[in-house]
Amino acid sequence: MGRLLRALGDSPVALATGGAGVHVTQVLVFCVSAFLAAVSGSLLGVSMVRADGSLFDPTLSLMLLAGLGRTFQQMRLYDSLTVRQNVELGREAAYAGRSPLSQVFTSRGQRHEIAEAAGQAMALCGIEHLADTPGGTLSTGQRRLVELARCLTGPFDILLLDEPSSGLDATETVAFGDLLERVVQQRACGVLLVEHDMSLVMRVCSCITVLDFGHVVFEGTPTEVADSPVVRTAYLGSEGTATAELEREAQPEVEGSRP
Repeated sequence: MGRLLRALGDSPVALATGGAGVHVTQVLVFCVSAFLAAVSGSLLGVSMVRADGSLFDPTLSLMLLAGLGRTFQQMRLYDSLTVRQNVELGREAAYAGRSPLSQVFTSRGQRHEIAEAAGQAMALCGIEHLADTPGGTLSTGQRRLVELARCLTGPFDILLLDEPSSGLDATETVAFGDLLERVVQQRACGVLLVEHDMSLVMRVCSCITVLDFGHVVFEGTPTEVADSPVVRTAYLGSEGTATAELEREAQPEVEGSRP
């Protein structure tokens, strides 16, 4: 994950998954975004195991302070709130954990900051005309844009997008890809994309990491991924698994073992 995060910046970076890799990837994203507690290793530079052997339970405030924002495969909007109110939550979340009072009362300056950030995010996502529309009346494509706008409203340097094209048709997926490219260009933020739609991944990402049953089987540019027999094995189900093919390639060749 650290290698992926260092690659972020110029264009979105993708985690493409095959087989059971999707479950591993989602667990990874949930750990990085502090929705699940890791049982070993470190997260955002903080060891997940204390000196006494007990586990450190990360909080969402840790994620916010680290500049990480995320969206969800299953969209999590408040249907009773308007689009503007849903989007504003992305900035309001930045105040979480500062003090109990800041979660109840906001200053005039903070309210202006929240409104301005939400307005800019909605404009970037092209949903200004939906600002006063209840979240529960939106289409799937519109809800995806609102969730991304909410993420963009926060003070985040890295966006973790969990299958953002899920539920979108081909036209909406193309438009969403164009939007991601604009986000990176205008916001200069990194985007880590967990995605099954390879047409979207190949078009907008500069670096792709492919997982097969939880193992990293390939990393490279879109061109390198498209030409890789390992990736074709993982996605098309050729004889054997991609992991097995990698293991065979890693074994030293024994003299006389080949004709």
